[in-house]
Amino acid sequence: MKRTFIDGEYGQIHCRIAIPDEAPRAPVVCLHMSPKSGRSWADVLPLLARDRIAVAPDYPGHGESDKPPAEPPVKIEDFARNIWLVIDAIGGGPVHLVGCHTGAMVAVEAATQRSDDVLSIVSFSAPVYTDEEIATLAPTFEPIPIDKQGTRFQRNWERVMENRGPGVSLQMLAESFAENLRAGDDYEWGHRAAFAYAQTYRDRLAELQKPILVVNPADDCYEPSLRANAIMQNGRRIDRPEWGHGFMNAYPADAARDILEFIEEVERDD
Repeated sequence: MKRTFIDGEYGQIHCRIAIPDEAPRAPVVCLHMSPKSGRSWADVLPLLARDRIAVAPDYPGHGESDKPPAEPPVKIEDFARNIWLVIDAIGGGPVHLVGCHTGAMVAVEAATQRSDDVLSIVSFSAPVYTDEEIATLAPTFEPIPIDKQGTRFQRNWERVMENRGPGVSLQMLAESFAENLRAGDDYEWGHRAAFAYAQTYRDRLAELQKPILVVNPADDCYEPSLRANAIMQNGRRIDRPEWGHGFMNAYPADAARDILEFIEEVERDD
């Protein structure tokens, strides 16, 4: 696996990319949750890149990618548009999109923007939140001002510990926690974009005719993901109650298996 930078709308986009000696099959583009980065997929990428390119970009303002302006607020549509700049830079579509939480929204939006360039979507969780749930959740993810007591860091660490999934070590948590802090005072703009997109996500998910697999870990998006079956036109859901947050680090081979089995099935049927 290598790392590279690609020109985006707001500066450079940082990407992790795995390229096999021969890559006859369609690339896989892995999209992270907020406020993380493509580092979440680092253990999975090499397992996906047996005969295809696998890439995990950092959205603008996440990881090592350059930041967008603080105003107007960056949107899911902006993240998706910049993902297409990455895809075009590595050779273009068609591609398979794999997203987790916010990444599931970015994948759906990207597939809406350029449907012909998307073969399938694998969605680790499907954030099909109600308006009432968004109204409750959004205030809990407001940025915490920096202070001498380190309140921002303490509360973020507590949140990481509360959401710790099975098999996730403290070292994995520490590495994940570090990604939360990279954007400084704007570290919650990914969540803000996701909450603003919630209704659009439900609409887009219902409209898409692409093959979709929802893999549903037992995390804080488990219950909303159960609603996906009633919405999708061409999708199915499998539950993974043995997984939680951090499953990509704890069980990378299993995550890669779920992805590859589905996208190879799609390619056989195409």
